[in-house]
Amino acid sequence: KRIHDFHIGNLKIGVSNTLCKYVLLPYLKGFIGKYPHVNIAIESQSTYQTLDMLDARKIDIGLVAEPKNRKGLHFQPLMEISDIFVCTPAYLENLHLREGNDPDIFKTGNIMLLNRSNMSRKHVDAYLSDNQIEINQILETTDMELLIEFSRIGLGIGCVIKDFIEDDLKNGTLIEIPLDIPIPKRVIGFCYHPQDVPDTLREFLEFCRTFRKA
Repeated sequence: KRIHDFHIGNLKIGVSNTLCKYVLLPYLKGFIGKYPHVNIAIESQSTYQTLDMLDARKIDIGLVAEPKNRKGLHFQPLMEISDIFVCTPAYLENLHLREGNDPDIFKTGNIMLLNRSNMSRKHVDAYLSDNQIEINQILETTDMELLIEFSRIGLGIGCVIKDFIEDDLKNGTLIEIPLDIPIPKRVIGFCYHPQDVPDTLREFLEFCRTFRKA
């Protein structure tokens, strides 16, 4: 094949570490397999930074939770995610031994959350506020991956994305703490400017629409 027969394009994607690892990677792998000559750059950053860079036209596309204010951006949904509270069976057993059989986890447990600047944390804070839930002891971290690891080692009760820990729930490493009112689900998808969509971006969006993860 001669070089001019290859499709050579550029694609700059903004995405958080968590969404890159758990959502974007399979799509990227499939897309690169089909279009190996596309130059892809990944800006790994917070959702707020991704939306700011989209605004400034410094990236082509962002993978984010659906923003309330789209600022003229188009949003292509990809999947729904659920935020849940989890801990190890041993942590819950020790909590029961210490506090009795029906403890209020928010008053008695070590609740582990992302820090306040994170969009996932703002979503959870809104849920806590709407349901008048107060937490006595909070451990904060900057990273969902760490939150999941902290939960796995029994450090406390972590608020994590259910879709990213399905194996832990299946094999019993972690258990979900049932809530009287579940945290509302969120939609993850691609944000981009609908005007002047470059060919490479159009191909990527079309690929993601039809792609099925193995």
